[in-house]
Amino acid sequence: MNYKEIFDLILDENDFTVGGGSSSAIVGAMASGLMGMVANLSKGKDYGYSDKEYDDIIKELNEAKVKFLQGAVEDNKAYMLIVNAYKLPKSTEDEKEIRKKAIQNAGIEAAKVPLSNALLNKKVNEIGKKLLEKSNPACITDLQAGVDLSYIGINMGKSNVKANLPLIKDEKIVNEFEEQIKNL
Repeated sequence: MNYKEIFDLILDENDFTVGGGSSSAIVGAMASGLMGMVANLSKGKDYGYSDKEYDDIIKELNEAKVKFLQGAVEDNKAYMLIVNAYKLPKSTEDEKEIRKKAIQNAGIEAAKVPLSNALLNKKVNEIGKKLLEKSNPACITDLQAGVDLSYIGINMGKSNVKANLPLIKDEKIVNEFEEQIKNL
């Protein structure tokens, strides 16, 4: 599955396989695109950065965009790990133990992906805030939309991590995720 298929599934109210985690990645990609556009439209003028600095920002945002689009796909894969773990048999004690471990491992993966997307959204948000003071003022609404989208992506990612924590029974791992969420 690719990010365009993921996006279509996000828009499909009858699909239950793609949700907030993939959405946080998609809004991050949108934020990166908007901010990159503003940086491009700021080149050749004296808004505070040189053209090379704008090019470096654009490159960084394009790299983030690629990671976000892959992050949307990875979030879907992580969710499917949970679905498949819950489908495992649970008739015997051995099967129950295998299933329990599979659910926890899937929960860990399903928390890692949105955490990664949230951290990347934070980085993009910081780039956008720096551009607010040093970019083409005619594009301020586009830039602000990008900053706002990246902020939403941070919060969506954090929420998605929290949603997966109950699947993880290892308190040390849960505490590590909670600490990382606090730092966002």
